[in-house]
Amino acid sequence: MDMILGIDEVGRGPWAGPLVVGAVVLGDANIEGLTDSKKLTKKKRDALDVIIRQQAAGFGLGWVPASEIDQIGLSAALRLATIRAVEQVKVPYHEIIIDGTINFLSETSKGAYVTTLAKADLLIQSVSAASIIAKVARDNYMALQDELYPGYGFVDHVGYGTAKHRAAIDELGVTPLHRLSFAPLVKYKNPTTKSIGDEAEEVASAYLQTQGHTLLERNWKTKFCEIDIVSVKDKTVYFVEVKYRRSAIQGGGLAAVTSKKQQQMKFAAEFYTASKKLKGVDMKLIAISMTGVPAMLEEYLELE
Repeated sequence: MDMILGIDEVGRGPWAGPLVVGAVVLGDANIEGLTDSKKLTKKKRDALDVIIRQQAAGFGLGWVPASEIDQIGLSAALRLATIRAVEQVKVPYHEIIIDGTINFLSETSKGAYVTTLAKADLLIQSVSAASIIAKVARDNYMALQDELYPGYGFVDHVGYGTAKHRAAIDELGVTPLHRLSFAPLVKYKNPTTKSIGDEAEEVASAYLQTQGHTLLERNWKTKFCEIDIVSVKDKTVYFVEVKYRRSAIQGGGLAAVTSKKQQQMKFAAEFYTASKKLKGVDMKLIAISMTGVPAMLEEYLELE
């Protein structure tokens, strides 16, 4: 039985999008075809991702969005994403192997149990599995952002600094997904209220993913209603309203979630499930309050 906790990261180098760390304990799962995610086709990665999630003894994903990377730096973000991923794993393990040469858990109580190994994603199956679920999760997330921010080509380059991406930034500017602490983008550090508000939704999305949610929609709109975020966790669909206040002095964002607003959210949730033909699903309404520059989570509230 493989009770090694394998850890690998995806998204260290892109100009845009989150950093994602995968953590997997395979247990008694015997999954054929595991290797470095970069050596697999998208079709094969997607298929293995489903099998890993179904058969592994435990797994976790740690997310750090672009705004947080800009705030704390990439080195700290790598440590934070690793900690967040490990916190999602609820099964026992006897060893931790991290791909690469840096022990990102060195400052935690688990640091003494870590082995770092270059090319571990090729050599250790649990690390291979971690690399696969992290890449699939991040690629799927960036595909969703491609719909939200058309013209950038996120579905193709997933945030890396390709010629197409550079040209799109020159023409369209930056989005809340972009890492403005990265040298090629520093000149764009001049946020507007709208861009910070968009960033707040980005941070809220990343937070939900650290809690085990899978994003279904961002800014879903019809002529009748709209929903900031739709996610799913444990077969429950969550409908999320994100409220942002630039300063806490302006009052808590959740004060704006009145009983009338809650009725609107309920209508939007019912409209969404009907339009998507989701029958018999459990639904929850969530409000998230964000404040500050960069935006930070202030309060998370499940509504009645």
